[in-house]
Amino acid sequence: MQKAVIQLDSLSCPSCMQKIENGVKGINGVHQDSLKVLFNASKVKVDFDSEVVAINDIEKAIEDLGYPVIKSKVKSV
Repeated sequence: MQKAVIQLDSLSCPSCMQKIENGVKGINGVHQDSLKVLFNASKVKVDFDSEVVAINDIEKAIEDLGYPVIKSKVKSV
């Protein structure tokens, strides 16, 4: 399992947070209970199974929703 912290462009509204949460929760391999979207910090924290899903797939899902990803940090747990 891996932990990721994904830095996003500034989030402008709380509904953005909900959109990102719903989008990332639907990805196979993402541990839904670990998902946190931090509005003020414009970050997404999530645990995922790297054998099922890659960080690039999670980033792409967020970007497809219209939120640019600035950078990601991934570490093994």
